[in-house]
Amino acid sequence: MEEIASNFIHDIIDADLRENPEIKIHTRFPPEPNGYLHIGSAKAILINYETAKKYGGPFNLRYDDTNPSKEDTEYVDSIYRDLMWLGAEPDGGIFYGSDYFDQCYEYAEKLILDGKAYVCDLSAEEMKEYRGTLTEAGKESPYRNRSVEENLDLFRRMKAGEFPDGSRTLRAKIDMASPNINMRDPAIYRIVHVSHHRQGDKWCIYPLYDYAHPIQDALEGITYSLCSLEFENHRPLYEWVIDNIGFEMPPKQREFARLNVTNTVMSKRYLRYLVENDMVDGWDDPRLPTICGLRRRGYTPTSIFNFVRSAGISKANSLVDISMLEHSIREELNATAPRRIAIQRPIKVVVTNYPEDQTEYFDLPNNPQNPEAGTRSLPFTRELYIDAADFAEVPPPKFFRMKPEGEVRLMGAYIVKCNEIVKDADGNVTEIRCTADLEARNGNPLDGRKIKGTIHWLSATAAKSVTLMLYDRLFTIENVNAIPEDKTYNDYLNPASLTVIEGALVEPSLAEAEAGEKFQFVRDGYYCKDTKHENTFNRVVGLKDSFPAKKN
Repeated sequence: MEEIASNFIHDIIDADLRENPEIKIHTRFPPEPNGYLHIGSAKAILINYETAKKYGGPFNLRYDDTNPSKEDTEYVDSIYRDLMWLGAEPDGGIFYGSDYFDQCYEYAEKLILDGKAYVCDLSAEEMKEYRGTLTEAGKESPYRNRSVEENLDLFRRMKAGEFPDGSRTLRAKIDMASPNINMRDPAIYRIVHVSHHRQGDKWCIYPLYDYAHPIQDALEGITYSLCSLEFENHRPLYEWVIDNIGFEMPPKQREFARLNVTNTVMSKRYLRYLVENDMVDGWDDPRLPTICGLRRRGYTPTSIFNFVRSAGISKANSLVDISMLEHSIREELNATAPRRIAIQRPIKVVVTNYPEDQTEYFDLPNNPQNPEAGTRSLPFTRELYIDAADFAEVPPPKFFRMKPEGEVRLMGAYIVKCNEIVKDADGNVTEIRCTADLEARNGNPLDGRKIKGTIHWLSATAAKSVTLMLYDRLFTIENVNAIPEDKTYNDYLNPASLTVIEGALVEPSLAEAEAGEKFQFVRDGYYCKDTKHENTFNRVVGLKDSFPAKKN
């Protein structure tokens, strides 16, 4: 494995190891199975996975399935699939938070017996009112001083299903005057009469994340619970749970900044909204920042992880330009992707001085960046196709492609001169008639004249028809977290985020391309054979970043 670059988290671990060399580093990735992983998840995966590998420790996958109303086995399966595709194999094991429900319940009874938890009858609205504000202390619940016996009886009756949803909670007894609102007697159990995807109807009370997560970490032997920065204010509660239950080897929570990327959104709730309202082509729509969407578009695990590394691992929140992600895959595919020809808007070209029944072949490089990739042969015939973008009847200045009475090089083949333009009744160009310099073939003109332009082409008899999906940024606003209060995400959805081109033409070999196979379509961009729709290629990125920046 390549050397793993250090970061501030590793500096913390190194300092701990100097004090206690016996620490066995053990990390985990704890996704909630209520949606698909996205590129922000990739940062959490990379940090936890590489930390474990750097110090020779195990890495766990643990599903945070403590909220049955939002979870589904579809998401469980997708998370594992994405993790394995990224190459972050959970060699420490695959676990479920729900498998610890019995222990969580036992520890809750212990807290009750120790006088550190109580059953509260306040409603959610009342609890919020009693909680206080950042500048005002909270008020104690009128149920805070129930006896241990009464609390234990009520909690067991909660477990037995005697009470309706929301009627009671179990709360930790900490400090209603704490400057940290998370420590003001937080709820640690709630009543939810919903069947669980793994536990079925065994439970009707479920532990909340801030209570369950540290217990799960401790039981699995996790040494460092590495999570995003929004949990920093929750760390005192994490430590309170660990300390008051009394684990011998308490894990440590440490936080890093989330990955925020321009022109996209990381909200699972909104991504689900797009999917459920058929505004995108499923969770794997190539416009989405989901791992499966990036995979379908043509991104690779290497390009995603390189992007995360280049964006940096720190505690400072920042907004990373999505062009850095595009640069990462563009750089990789420039070195690895075979070159092929595709024509988006075909115009027929007839080479009038070329024999009608003749076919010859010209060799073009598979990848000029890698001579060892060799060449492939393209058939040349009397009738060809070029792209409409490479022809101008009234050319602008310095237009060196095909134009009336002008000469242009057909890539790797003949030099041709435009002699005649054929139009239909509506004035549309239907055919361009040319003559080729047959003596020069694919070399330089024998009389020494200079040909400035080169365009790509395909034989009309060999080209194959495909659909091209041209993807662009999902949002027109760079910082989706800075949307005005009177606007919504929908107001900034990019109407040009997808352009579908039917009837594009490609080299004959691409008809046999495997789903997921990637190519550079010369003079255009990088494409991936779609895994969902037949005979379709998705544009990964263009050859250069040409998206016009739109400031919010």
